[in-house]
Amino acid sequence: MENVVIIGTGCAGLTAALYTARANLNPLVLTGTMPGGLLTTTSTVENFPGWPEGINGYDLMAKLQQQAERFGARVQFGTFESIETLPQSFRLTVDGEPVETRTVIIATGASHRHLGIPSEAKLDKKGVTYCATCDGALPMFRNKPLVVVGGGDSACEEATYLTRFASQVFLVHRRDQLRASKIMAERLLKTPKITPVWDSVVAEILDVAQDKVTGVRLRNVKTGAEQTLECAGVFVAIGHAPNTSLFKGFIDLDENGYIVPRKGAATNVPGIFAAGDCVDHVYRQAITAAGMGCAAAIEAERYLAALT
Repeated sequence: MENVVIIGTGCAGLTAALYTARANLNPLVLTGTMPGGLLTTTSTVENFPGWPEGINGYDLMAKLQQQAERFGARVQFGTFESIETLPQSFRLTVDGEPVETRTVIIATGASHRHLGIPSEAKLDKKGVTYCATCDGALPMFRNKPLVVVGGGDSACEEATYLTRFASQVFLVHRRDQLRASKIMAERLLKTPKITPVWDSVVAEILDVAQDKVTGVRLRNVKTGAEQTLECAGVFVAIGHAPNTSLFKGFIDLDENGYIVPRKGAATNVPGIFAAGDCVDHVYRQAITAAGMGCAAAIEAERYLAALT
């Protein structure tokens, strides 16, 4: 019987692993299908405290794992498949095998929604990115035109943030008005550096042949007309999808699939805690996920102490 099983090895999961390991709980950490989480897809992380020169996202996650393992966390390459309740414990199915545990910390994160075009995947990390806060200040984007795709609050935030670095920001949206909140939309439309491109979708990101982003080919959804915009980067901000579908019907999720926290990191099921981007749809930063992982670990430790 495990004391705690942590599902996910992003910042939230590995920080929870560090804290529970130091509390002598000998946590089992399941990697899932993306060991290290979304941060492993970021080339340079410049806003994680303690790394003044920045650090490669993959390297950061590797160091977090090493730190947790130093104190006894056991990282297992395995995919969580289902969960059921037992008396004062839970049975998880991991790659077809049962794992019983007294507590669970869900840190499954969220996935970026993608445009779904071939050039997007081929130019990922070569000018295509999904986080302005993470990547906007990189030298490859400074003083150059950039494209943001989306029309909600996230897209408006990304576009506004990028005006600090870009020479110009084009906001490409498939509709003729923003879906963002009124205050966010008004702020964006009043920003001189931002040019909205309405009723348009990205048909292709240029230029795969050069192995870097040089522009986008846009298609007007009403007229079918196409145009090309030169840019050094494409920031896709069409939303996130929390990786929580396997918990539907077991714990409370909101209408968008995010876990609904109760007090602190607790869920509606005693003994189940949650942290990181599967809960947080506001900040979505590595450091906030780490803080939530810390909180979940401390609460799991206190829950276990109360059982004895």
